[in-house]
Amino acid sequence: MNSTPTIRPHSFLRLLPFYLVGFAILGLLLPLLASPQLPVIRFVRDPDPAPDFQLKDLAGKDLSLASVHGKVVLLNFWATWCGPCRAEIPSLIELQNRYKDRLQIIGLADDDDPDAVKQVVESEGINFPVAMVTNEVRFDYGGILALPTLFVINSEGRIVQKHVGLFNPALYETEVRALLDLPIAAKVETFEDTGEIFLKHADRATMLPGVNTTKLTPDQRLVALHKFNAEECTCGCKLTLAQCRINDPACSYSKDRAAAIVEEIFAAGEKDKAGTPATAPASPEPPKP
Repeated sequence: MNSTPTIRPHSFLRLLPFYLVGFAILGLLLPLLASPQLPVIRFVRDPDPAPDFQLKDLAGKDLSLASVHGKVVLLNFWATWCGPCRAEIPSLIELQNRYKDRLQIIGLADDDDPDAVKQVVESEGINFPVAMVTNEVRFDYGGILALPTLFVINSEGRIVQKHVGLFNPALYETEVRALLDLPIAAKVETFEDTGEIFLKHADRATMLPGVNTTKLTPDQRLVALHKFNAEECTCGCKLTLAQCRINDPACSYSKDRAAAIVEEIFAAGEKDKAGTPATAPASPEPPKP
């Protein structure tokens, strides 16, 4: 006995409109399924070498970047009194466990009390080396003006990204996997460092946060950018105006001074145009003899 169900012709015809609608919907969905909108991660193009350091971790062992060369490194500047720093510790511990053979997380504590740091390391079960940061290391990394600050270093020892503040742990893992050539559900883009990683590269920037130079000519804009990189901000940060705008877009001192420079250059240009004599009419040709 044949147990294969039989579809009567009239039943098929009755269901045909539903099949057609289904095929139409599938046709609309296939392009979306084939090319989903992937999230984007960004790495520096032609990254700078990460400055090495020679420190002692809390256990008294030597700690340097050179000793972990060949691994991806997350260099995390943090402090025990920093709430966001403490909040991301569990995710860093999990990340170190997951990729322990090819990833090395290093914590640099910006604290005055090593005993307080040791207590947090023990209570949180931190599984990566932690050392007390020095002023020299802070300076080498461009000045650490906010915590947490995390530098992403590739296996060649170059800084490809910098994160300031509390970030999604999934982002860190995606970046680590990308640098380890593991599959990721993200698109990788590159960018030139114009001060986002090292403030010393602020002189490469053609635009600064909160500074409108659209009224200037291209030549005037270059003059303005030169002044932004030559003049120091008066807010006390000891950075240039350009560096301060990149590092602290909320700073009213650098914002107001940069706006004043733009107005000065624009006004000077308008004055020059007003003072330029009109083109003299052509001299009449002398009468022919």
